[in-house]
Amino acid sequence: MVDYEVQGRVALITLNRPEARNAVNGAVATEMEAAIDRMEEDPDVWVGVLRANTEGQERPVFSAGADLKAINAGEGGSLNTARGGFAGYAYRERRKPVIVAVDGLATAGGCEIVLASDLVVATTRSAFGLAEVKRNLVAGAGGLFRLPRAVGRAAAMEAILTGEPIPAERAFQLGLVGCLVEPGQAEAEAMALAAKICEAAPLAVWESRAVVLAADYEDDATLKAMTDKAMGTMMRSEDLKEGLTAFIEKRAPQWQGR
Repeated sequence: MVDYEVQGRVALITLNRPEARNAVNGAVATEMEAAIDRMEEDPDVWVGVLRANTEGQERPVFSAGADLKAINAGEGGSLNTARGGFAGYAYRERRKPVIVAVDGLATAGGCEIVLASDLVVATTRSAFGLAEVKRNLVAGAGGLFRLPRAVGRAAAMEAILTGEPIPAERAFQLGLVGCLVEPGQAEAEAMALAAKICEAAPLAVWESRAVVLAADYEDDATLKAMTDKAMGTMMRSEDLKEGLTAFIEKRAPQWQGR
């Protein structure tokens, strides 16, 4: 239900349950966590791209979130993993960035999967919503605090209290979506963005990402200490010499990630 393949330096992870609108059940959660494990453990992979198979869907859905049939059958606990939380992903700590490619509706837990990613590429027919209030539920996988960070309190409050999705173009204006493309183009654009990131030094990318994420909740003194530590790591790395030498020799650097 979750496919994993490597293309160059990029791990391509696919939610592959289109017949169920890519809803998350226990198998999806377990396989998603395993996919992230593979990405993190492979030294030759530097970035991840997360997509969804929407083949056969009349109205494309990236993910409808939790499988309500599984919850109704008493299997709700299986939708979470010990390390990753919902879908094996929402709270999973990782070092490497993940770009999510959305071409359709991402609602409820599906939207929370998007919010747990680092960069969002979406098509104009996409939408992002937290519809839990319409089922007497709350968004329990980070959406209640991550959506306000992404789009601002007012827009998030309206979306959360009404359960109505935010259209892609508005999500782009508000800052949730970083790149807006035509239908069918999200994956290609996400892979192009991943390739651009892979041109940069992986150690510097990973350390920078950590500080940017921490800026949501840490104070300036802590962030400065994190930045200083990251700089120290860079100064001791083998890739520093390669980056400086490549600049002097006017060539593309050959990063090793160490």
